[in-house]
Amino acid sequence: MTDEKNPHDLPRWVFPVAVLAMLAVVTLGTAFWMWRDSKPRRRAALLGAPDPVVRNIPGHAGLSVPADMGWTNGMAWVPPGTFKMGTADGQPDEQPAHEVSVDGFWMDATEVTNEQFEKFVKATRYITIAERKPDARDFPTAPPEMLVPGSICFNPPLDAVSLENHYVWWKWTPGANWRHPEGPGSDIKGREKHPVVHVAWHDALAYCQWAGKRLPTEAEWEWAARGGTDQSPKSEAEMITSNKWRANIWQGEFPQLNSTADGFRVTAPVASYPPNGYGLSDLAGNVWEWCADWYRPDYYAQSPKKNPVGPESSFDPNEPQTPKKVQRGGSFLCSDVYCRGYRPSARGKGALDTGLSHLGFRGVRSK
Repeated sequence: MTDEKNPHDLPRWVFPVAVLAMLAVVTLGTAFWMWRDSKPRRRAALLGAPDPVVRNIPGHAGLSVPADMGWTNGMAWVPPGTFKMGTADGQPDEQPAHEVSVDGFWMDATEVTNEQFEKFVKATRYITIAERKPDARDFPTAPPEMLVPGSICFNPPLDAVSLENHYVWWKWTPGANWRHPEGPGSDIKGREKHPVVHVAWHDALAYCQWAGKRLPTEAEWEWAARGGTDQSPKSEAEMITSNKWRANIWQGEFPQLNSTADGFRVTAPVASYPPNGYGLSDLAGNVWEWCADWYRPDYYAQSPKKNPVGPESSFDPNEPQTPKKVQRGGSFLCSDVYCRGYRPSARGKGALDTGLSHLGFRGVRSK
């Protein structure tokens, strides 16, 4: 099994920089390290910074929280409980398996949809990070024509490639954002019930605060994903019941050929598959989901047993200067040979300013 290696680990701005680097016959890795080191003070500050509040997020002049929205509509109650978080036989950052107790909470029964996110944008005129032009001060040597809004899209190669070279199937796409999931020429018409994608952590936070919700902690998310049982799918074979797929994941040869045996090439409308024991859909596959917690691979060794909220700051040994938040659930790109992010214990992580074509979120609210 190969670990998922994709732009979850990279800030979105590396991709336009990478284009410039390739034009200059410079490797993508070199371009990234040059970029990353160009803003050490900004990133060092973020590593220990408290979570931002809505009024400090660029792209809007302040968000007004609506009056009573009937906030339990579309949500499911997740009862309090104690469970074994993590696993003894997964990736190193999923270990050790440890006992955790969480209070009860309400969780969105599905991932936030394009339709729901559009209501938020219309009410607030919020501008997502993917829709904003990169700041020229961050890229003083970049030609102006390269400093355009955009995001990172899955771009399957025509033939088999090494699973170690994940840049082959990811493409920085100018004009890609939540309204245009595959870039210019695509839109969300007919995909109103699909999960919103190309949302950075800041975008997800802004929506949740407007809706009177919050992002789930990693412990809440895993407890909810287990659905009151330890029988959550742990392999691709367990994703099939009575010859029907239980989740939107990859079938076929990754990354060049998706057989779409589950019925979908990319995202699926939310709740296309049966919910778990708590009435929650799509906690395995479809799109990765942002959590509230900072990411540290060794956090489980020191996690409190009661309502853990994650470490005080981020640290990823692969990119120690890039602050990251936890992502959970896997996506339509996960399979047994690549990623396996659909397992309830699987952990992902990503830079706060990064959105991708297989990354979304859902909200929670305490009782």
